[in-house]
Amino acid sequence: MQIVLALAIFLGAYVLIATEKVPRVTASLGGAAAMVLIGATDDRGIFFSQDSGIDWNVIFLLLGMMIIVGILRQTGLFEFLAIWAAKKARGRPYAIMVMLVIITAVLSAFLDNVTTVLLVAPVTLLVCERLAAPAIPLLIAEVMASNIGGTATLIGDPPNIIIASRGGLTFNDFIVNLAPLIAILLIVFIVLCRVLFRSAFRYQPERAARIMALKEREAIGEKALLIKCLVVLGLVLFGFIAHPLTGLAPSIVAMLGAGLLVLLARLEPRKVFGDVEWETLVFFAGLFIMVGSLVNLGVIDTVGQTAAALVGDNYRAAAIWLMIVSTVSSGIIDNIPYVATLAPITNDLVQAGGTAAQPLWWALALGADLGGNATAVGASANVVVIGIAKRHGQPISFWTFTKYGLIVTAVTVGISVPYLWLRYF
Repeated sequence: MQIVLALAIFLGAYVLIATEKVPRVTASLGGAAAMVLIGATDDRGIFFSQDSGIDWNVIFLLLGMMIIVGILRQTGLFEFLAIWAAKKARGRPYAIMVMLVIITAVLSAFLDNVTTVLLVAPVTLLVCERLAAPAIPLLIAEVMASNIGGTATLIGDPPNIIIASRGGLTFNDFIVNLAPLIAILLIVFIVLCRVLFRSAFRYQPERAARIMALKEREAIGEKALLIKCLVVLGLVLFGFIAHPLTGLAPSIVAMLGAGLLVLLARLEPRKVFGDVEWETLVFFAGLFIMVGSLVNLGVIDTVGQTAAALVGDNYRAAAIWLMIVSTVSSGIIDNIPYVATLAPITNDLVQAGGTAAQPLWWALALGADLGGNATAVGASANVVVIGIAKRHGQPISFWTFTKYGLIVTAVTVGISVPYLWLRYF
C-alpha cells in the first residue's frame, strides 16, 4: 500500500510540474512533504543518505555558480557582448542572430543555460527594438542555442549536473565526450536558422545605423569588478578541469570561487544574493526527496533490475533507445525531473555493465538536453525566455515555439545517434 501511495504522489507531482497548474516548486515540495507523511522517507534519509537523500553536490554547485554569475551581472559584461556582436554584424539581422547564437551557446557551456538566457534576452529585445525587427525568432534561436551549448559541459545544463553527481563523472569527461559533437551541432543549427527564420532577415540600412550608434563600452559599469570576476571565473573553470589532480568536487570549487568573489567584490548582500534562484534550489531538493523515497521503497531498484534484464549485454541498442526515449520524454516534461528519476536507474545499468555501459550516461545527457528543445516546456530556459518575451509584449505561444523546436530536435538528435553509435560501438 505504501508503494502504491508513493507512486501516486510521485506521478501526481510530475503531472503538476509538466502542466504547470501550480508553481513547480510548490508541486516539488508538496510531493516531498507527502512522501514524509506516508513514511517513505525521514530526516536521516533526506539529509544524510548518499543514495536516497538530497544531492548536496548539485545544490551547492548551482548555488556557487549563481552567486558568481550574479556578481558578474553587475559589471555589464553581457550587455557589452550583445551590443558588440550586433555592431560587428553591422546591423544585418542574420549576422546578428549568428553572433548572438554563438555567444549564447558558449556562455551556456560555462555558466548555465537558464542564467545565460536571463542575461542575453533583455539585450536582444533592445537590439531588435533599434532594428524594428521581430524579436521572437532571435529569442527562440537563443534559447535553443543555450540548450545545445549547455550540453557540452558538466555545468552547462542542470540535468548534466545531476548525471555527473550520480555517475561520478568529471568536467573533463563531458568536454571529451560531448563537446566535439556539440560543436558540430551548433554549426548545423546556425545553418538551420537561416532556413527556419528566413522571413525575419530583412536588412534596413537606416535601422542598422541605430545599432552602430550604440556604445558598448558604456555598458561596462565597474571595470575593476569585471577584472576580479573574470579572474575568479577563470580559477573556477581551472578548478573544474584540474579535478583529477586536486580531487576537489565541482561543488567545492564553485563555493570556494563564490566565497572568494564575495570577499573581493565587497558588494551589498542583496546584490550578491539577489540573483540566486532560491526557488530552483528548493525545487531540486524536493525532487531529490521524492526520488529518494522511491529508492527507499525499492521501486528504483526494481525498475533498474527489470531494465538490466531487458538490456542484457546489448548496450548499443540500450544507448540508442535511452537517447530516443529521453528526447521524447524531455519534450513532454521538464528535463530536470526526468533526469532526476532516470539517473539512479541508469546508474544501476552502468554498474552492472561496467565500461561497456558507460555510453549510457552520454545517451541520457544528449537525449534530455537536446530533447529540451522540442517543446516550450521541455527545458527551464524555454519557460524563462517565454516569460521574458511576454512581459515585453512579444508573446511566444506554445505552438510557435514547438513547431521550430520539433525540427531542431529531430535534426540534432538525428546527428547524435550515429555519433553515439560510431564513437562507442
